[in-house]
Amino acid sequence: MAGLGFVTRIAPRDRAIVVIFLRGGADGLTLVAPVADDAYHRARPTLRVREQDGVRLDDVFALHPRLAPLVPLWASGELAIIHSVGSEDATRSHFEAQDLMEHAGTAAGGWLGRFLRLRAIRQPGALSAVAFGTELPAALRGAPSATVLRSLGTFSLGDGAQGMLRALADLYAIEHNALGQAAGDTVDALRRLERLASAPRPITAADYPRDDFGEALRQTAQLVRAGVGLEAATIDLGGWDSHFTQDQLLEPAMDRLARGLAAFRRDLGPDMARTTVVVMTEFGRRVAENSALGTDHGRGSVMFALGGGVLGGRVLGGWPGLGPDALEGPGDLPVRTNYRNVLAPILTTMAEGSVVSRSFPGFSLDPIPLVG
Repeated sequence: MAGLGFVTRIAPRDRAIVVIFLRGGADGLTLVAPVADDAYHRARPTLRVREQDGVRLDDVFALHPRLAPLVPLWASGELAIIHSVGSEDATRSHFEAQDLMEHAGTAAGGWLGRFLRLRAIRQPGALSAVAFGTELPAALRGAPSATVLRSLGTFSLGDGAQGMLRALADLYAIEHNALGQAAGDTVDALRRLERLASAPRPITAADYPRDDFGEALRQTAQLVRAGVGLEAATIDLGGWDSHFTQDQLLEPAMDRLARGLAAFRRDLGPDMARTTVVVMTEFGRRVAENSALGTDHGRGSVMFALGGGVLGGRVLGGWPGLGPDALEGPGDLPVRTNYRNVLAPILTTMAEGSVVSRSFPGFSLDPIPLVG
């Protein structure tokens, strides 16, 4: 499914955002464990991340060992973590929480689609906003142009592509108007994509997970490097609903996430300076483990921000602790930072503040100090 528009040129100074959504309610207390909090160990005698196993980040937190590929990005100051983050939705329903988070309230369209429409810095292109998968996520609804695809092969002209592109270029070269310019941009972008697809991968190519998630990240990196006008990309990573045998479920998911992000960073090289990745989920999990060695739906979780402008190497958000007076409802980590206040500073690297504010109608923004 694609919106109307042409592939457009992008200048090296232009920026892109990549949104990775962990669907199912990722347990932030496992991904980034408060190993210095005694209440955490009491609540999770089986599922806790032990101090000696986690990768220590600061005086309170440690990364789960399956997220170890992210440690170099943390150490270099490119990766920031926001804890006790989420939305105002308290239903603990996947559908309700995802719907609110992707729409950013009750306004029509999604927060990312709304931002791209209000930003409108150029004629939108077929590859301005890309969703890897089979359907358009709610966050991108309302974008001036958005394309859903499983592979960049969708934009290949197949055998004889170079001859076809030469013929198209000659055909539209005589058009000295907006149509001719747009067609020329499209042919130029398609040539770049064809060259990327046919070029041998370098020996130092990043080691992406060999699955749909890894391939989506690899192709997103291709789009950034090819300069085809990419402004936003969305990628889903499912498998986080951990009611039962949580360790067996989450460890491979964390491995895919960490390896994918590390490979993406390595692949982009200097182009990471104009690309920001944000990782989010609809809610976290209950603090206490359940009798099935899992965790039930909760409230606060974590977000990750990586790349251009991020002031990393820090855990942000204000840790409330896990004492009985700090917990919410049936025993949940409270939401101390609204997810909009994480997205807003990232979006301000792409547009002026008034555009960012209008992208989240009905909410008074208080952005965290995430970017510089």
